[in-house]
Parts: sequence; structure tokens; C-alpha cells
Amino acid sequence: MTRRKYSVLLLLSASIALPLWAGTHSAAAFKKLQSLSGDWEGKDGHGMAVKTSFQVLASGTAVMETLSPSGMEDMVTLYSIEGDGIALVHYCPTNNQPRMRVVPDADNFKELSFDFQGAGNLKSPSTGHQHHLVIRFNDADHIIETWTWRQDDKDIPMLFHFTRKKN
Repeated sequence: MTRRKYSVLLLLSASIALPLWAGTHSAAAFKKLQSLSGDWEGKDGHGMAVKTSFQVLASGTAVMETLSPSGMEDMVTLYSIEGDGIALVHYCPTNNQPRMRVVPDADNFKELSFDFQGAGNLKSPSTGHQHHLVIRFNDADHIIETWTWRQDDKDIPMLFHFTRKKN
């Protein structure tokens, strides 16, 4: 094989392998989200009771979280793989639908940090909305979620400590 043909073959192999490699991190991270399936309970940053549940849907292509903070209406978040990352859409009582995304950079991660990508039904960027989410995986039965509410360019973190509910 000539040097030129070898170079072209090597370049083609690399261009095919790169997207496959990039997707493996999102697949591993999504499996971690799927492993959260079930009911969770805990406390918010003010010591108030909070519940959440995770359900794997659509033949394993989506994870639905239903978050029930004390004194608030339920909120639903749908997670799915999107290319080399994981996307979420958050449905909350404020009637807007923030979209966030994370691109995991390693298979051995302890947290997923989702960044705001846009929102449906958001009248202006200063309108209150969930703007950021960090899910920290402490172990198989303990997670911490930090949601960041943004309104008028001010961020307010909302912290939730969860323990898997034993049936």
C-alpha cells in the first residue's frame, strides 16, 4: 500500500471512530441516569421534605424525573441522548420549558452539569426559569441535585439531597 493510500485510510478510520468514541461517554452517562429508576426522598437546602422519582421510558431511550418539592407543584424533566451528549427538557409550573445539555467527558464521572440551551415559552431571558442543573452521584443510593433558578440575571441555587427509597 502506498504511503498516500495508507494516510487516506488512516484519516478515514479516525473520522469514523471519533463520533463512535464521543458517543460512548454519553451512553455511559445515560446508563447512570437509567440506574436512578425508582423512588427517592430527602431534604431540600432548607430542611424541607422533597421527593423525586425516575422512570425509564420509550424502550430505554428516555428517562423521566418527577420532582416534588415541599409546598410546590410537581415538575417533570425528560432526559435523552442527543448526539455526543445528554439533553433535557424541564416542564415546570411557570409554564416555560428550559432545554439543557451536557457533554460528558469521561466514563468515570461523579456528576453531570447541564447548561442552558434555550427554552420554549420563555418571554424574555429575564423571565424566571431553571437555568442550570448539576446531578452529583455520591453512590448508588445517594444523589444531590442543584437546580439554578435564574430571574432578572440573578441566580438562586436550589439544593436537594436524595436517598433511594427502600421498598
